[in-house]
Amino acid sequence: MDRHLFPTRSLRGSLRVPGDKSVTHRGLMLGALAQGESWLYHPLKAGDTLSTAGVMRALGAEIHEEGAHFRIRGVGLALKEPGDILDCGNAGTLIRLVSGLLAGQEMFTVLTGDASLRRRPMGRVTAPLRQMGARIDGRDGGRLAPLAIRGGGLKGIRYELPVASAQVKSAVLLAGLFAEGETEVTEPAPTRDHTERIFRHYGLPIEVQGNRIRTHRAQPFAARDLTVPGDFSSAAFFLVAALITPDSEVTLEGVGLNPTRTGLLTVLKEMGADLSWEVTEGQDGEPVGWIRARSSQLKGVAVDPSLIPLMVDEIPILSAAAAWAEGETFIPGLEELRVKESDRLEAIAKNLNNLGVKTEVGPDWIRIFGGSVQQGRVEPFHDHRIAMAFAVCGLQTGVTVHDAEWASISFPSFWEDLDRLRGKD
Repeated sequence: MDRHLFPTRSLRGSLRVPGDKSVTHRGLMLGALAQGESWLYHPLKAGDTLSTAGVMRALGAEIHEEGAHFRIRGVGLALKEPGDILDCGNAGTLIRLVSGLLAGQEMFTVLTGDASLRRRPMGRVTAPLRQMGARIDGRDGGRLAPLAIRGGGLKGIRYELPVASAQVKSAVLLAGLFAEGETEVTEPAPTRDHTERIFRHYGLPIEVQGNRIRTHRAQPFAARDLTVPGDFSSAAFFLVAALITPDSEVTLEGVGLNPTRTGLLTVLKEMGADLSWEVTEGQDGEPVGWIRARSSQLKGVAVDPSLIPLMVDEIPILSAAAAWAEGETFIPGLEELRVKESDRLEAIAKNLNNLGVKTEVGPDWIRIFGGSVQQGRVEPFHDHRIAMAFAVCGLQTGVTVHDAEWASISFPSFWEDLDRLRGKD
């Protein structure tokens, strides 16, 4: 489905974005492992997280949609062997994290997903899980899904992540809940810490010392309600939309402001963005608050590579901001973008070029020459974040987004919320 956006004069208003995708995935998994009934309040209900709910149901949990929320009855630490292959859809977080869970279960499971997910690298997860004692096979020697997992009999390991990855860290920590002895993960750089926070929320063993995170075998734990904050990654699209559109002011409320997720705010401020925000409350271990963005004259910057792990999902929308900034923006450390839902580095460059923006691309970097966005047509490449980022990039000039429905993977109401801020109710 194509979506045609006519030139936008201004954006005004406030809204709440959907629940955080990362926290929703983890809340569904930990709720399924708990004993008893709990509520997951204000989760994201979109393609990826509904896949997680389906997988955890197949593993024995009762998960019911109750209005905007999920009601979960967990099965305890022993999941049920499923009678069929587990379909993870397009959800990379799901297949990697649930691999860690299933590695610790005395049963056989097979994980697959859509064509995009079956192209994404799984060796970074299967390698440490095999070191712990899990028997895992799959295409290309277990480096690609489908993955067949024969779990159980795990032993704790000390594992140094070769690249900063919250998904790999989380998979190993989840497996560590079922392993004999201590499991320790060392990070080369900080990554999002939702797993550590949710372990604390449920009273699971977790110790953080600098870049080292440790856990050990868990005892059965009681179910607890969990409230999901608004997704910062979803809020980012509207923040940048307000910054690059004249006469605009947008406020996002109830947004998760976890400091391991908000590197984009630092970069946008360096670019001259008129941004303000405040943490006003904590929700079950996650800081939550508001962010306000006003129209700004942005300038190009060289992004500090240490910030990339704190904003890896926001690189597409940062690229849209850079397209409107005066001068050059250089973004390094992007090797992870090559293996996301699409080759995001290539997708960013192609869509910027479609909109008349000059770019230079290397193996793990992009240089964007801002200030010349034109009307055009953009292609999501089956990637929700690319669809939304380049809709925002073309707002002022007018843009046609091909296959616009890909936005629903993480943000089902994106187009309606955008129209409301554009005054198109």
